[in-house]
Amino acid sequence: MNQGSTIFSQLIAHASRDALDRCIRRYRGNHRVRTFSCRDQFLVMAFAQLTYRESLRDIEACLSAMPDRLYHMGIRGRVSRSTLADANEERDWRIYADFAQGLIAEARRLYAGEPLDLDLEQTVYALDSTTIEFCIELFPWARFHPHASGVKLHTLLDLRGPIPAFARITPGSYSDSHILDALTPEHGAIYVFDRAYLDFARPHRLNQAKAIFVTRAKKNQKLRRIYSRPVDRTTGLICDQTVVLAIATTAAKYPGHLRRVRFKDLETGKSYVFITNDFDLPALTVTKLYKARWRIELFFKWIKQHLRIKAFYGRSPNAVSTQLWIAISVYLLVAIVRKRLGIKRDLYTLLQILSLSLFEKTPLEQALGSPDYVDPDSPSSNQLPLFNF
Repeated sequence: MNQGSTIFSQLIAHASRDALDRCIRRYRGNHRVRTFSCRDQFLVMAFAQLTYRESLRDIEACLSAMPDRLYHMGIRGRVSRSTLADANEERDWRIYADFAQGLIAEARRLYAGEPLDLDLEQTVYALDSTTIEFCIELFPWARFHPHASGVKLHTLLDLRGPIPAFARITPGSYSDSHILDALTPEHGAIYVFDRAYLDFARPHRLNQAKAIFVTRAKKNQKLRRIYSRPVDRTTGLICDQTVVLAIATTAAKYPGHLRRVRFKDLETGKSYVFITNDFDLPALTVTKLYKARWRIELFFKWIKQHLRIKAFYGRSPNAVSTQLWIAISVYLLVAIVRKRLGIKRDLYTLLQILSLSLFEKTPLEQALGSPDYVDPDSPSSNQLPLFNF
């Protein structure tokens, strides 16, 4: 990596420029744009994410204070809050959504060999959504309840990363179960989700695609037992049964057999009932798979705490979607850099370092690596200089 480049430029260099340009051309993002291109917009918004800028005025003030650095960041257009506001309002948010999909594919490839706590060879996904809340007065278009406004971020998380394998932003009123229609089931993969997705017609589609699902049964779920397997009750297992849906209307949606595993947490005393279409996994593995679903809750908590997706730089649907997709892209880019450079630090630590050092001209490996990092291209500190002036 060129040591004369800023840390920001070195970081951005890990994202394919050609991929972004293709997305820009696909949606004619630079049509009739003279000075502030879509790439400039992406770089400025990525800077705002990494440095936790509070507003457009804040972004303008920071970048205007160091105009000589903008060229080295790759920003060619003049940065002003009005220009950036117009770009966020008018440039198609799908440019950055498509770009994020490319980063998702690259991150998943890099993290494919990550260990999973469970002894499984299959890919394990956790599916869930989180609501990003807005102020009703400022975002009336996003109202989905008399006292609530916001959008939903639906995420399919690959638990080996964790890296999002799929993400979609929808209105806050969008039903969780409908997002299953947007997924292309992967043969042999395991999908773990909560009972909000359990309408049986869509899980049946997963079953037909030879995918495995694990979920919790609803409290009023009517199931008829066909067969019971022996279980070791000392492990917390209560029963492991083959069942069918007992009500005709739901049975029509899922006409096949299901597996019911009842488990009692020996520490809390709470009982759980899990449903799956797989009859080969050990019963305890089924319970552990559902427990692993909580990683997606931790993922949502992490991005809400450490990415700029609570305060927004624009109020229109396009501006909100643009900011969310660029925030996701920044998260993925840092995850990609972490893996490519073999950095052991967690993503939170990397983001904190980046927030303070974007304009430094230090090798990225040295800035993000361990404190005892030694630049292989620099002379050893134990080596006397050849010429001592």
